[in-house]
Parts: sequence; structure tokens; C-alpha cells
Amino acid sequence: MADTYYPEPTVGALIIDSSGRFLLVRSHKWRNLYVIPGGHIELGETMADTLIREVKEETNLDVSDLEFLLFQEFIFDDSFWKQKHFIFFDFACRAVSMDVQLNSESQEYLWIMPEERFELPIDPYTLRTMDAYLKIHSPG
Repeated sequence: MADTYYPEPTVGALIIDSSGRFLLVRSHKWRNLYVIPGGHIELGETMADTLIREVKEETNLDVSDLEFLLFQEFIFDDSFWKQKHFIFFDFACRAVSMDVQLNSESQEYLWIMPEERFELPIDPYTLRTMDAYLKIHSPG
């Protein structure tokens, strides 16, 4: 049973470095799949402020150039460790710093080139976010 009775708005950050690589984190909360950093929007906080705060808390990175990509509905999906109803607002952003330091929410991180995304155990919501970015930013 869910511990809240309404959808929870969250943001996700597809962080891109100067080489075009994506940052992924492996999280026990997401059944050890790779996901993008993100978290809950606090009352009175903008989505942009939430994204900057969550990225800093989870990875110690500073980001800029936020670009909204898509929203996704996550309704009691088994891929999360708790029964939750999330609304994901996913953004692309640029890494300003590169000194990744994970908090306790993630166990490891890696930077991947976009074409490597099918070779890893990545959460399907994260794959959709990557695809949305590549649809906008890939040549052709």
C-alpha cells in the first residue's frame, strides 16, 4: 500500500558532460538499475531549483543550461522499492563540475556515450528520457 494518497511530483536530471556523455547512477531504490539523479519537488520550490538542489545532494555536481525534455507517469511500478505514484519532470542539463561524490542513495556512477545505453541495465524511464534528448539533439 502506498504511504501517500496523491501523486508525488519529482524532477530527473539527464546530466551531460562536455564530451556528450550521460551520467548514470546505480541505485538500490531502483532495484540496482541505472537511473538519472533526481527527487521530490519541495513545497514552494521551482522545478529548476529542485533539479539543481537534488543533483548537488546526490552527486555533488553543479549543473547549468536546464532544458525540459518530457514528463512521465509512474504509477505503482515495481521498478521502485516502494509502491509510489510519481510524476517525473525530466530535464537535460550540462555538468559545470566533474567531481562526482555520491550520497547514500546511489552505490556507483558512470559516464556513458549515448550509444552505450543499450548495453547496461538501465531503468526504462531513464531510457525514455535519453531517447527524448537524442530525438531533439541528434543530427539528421
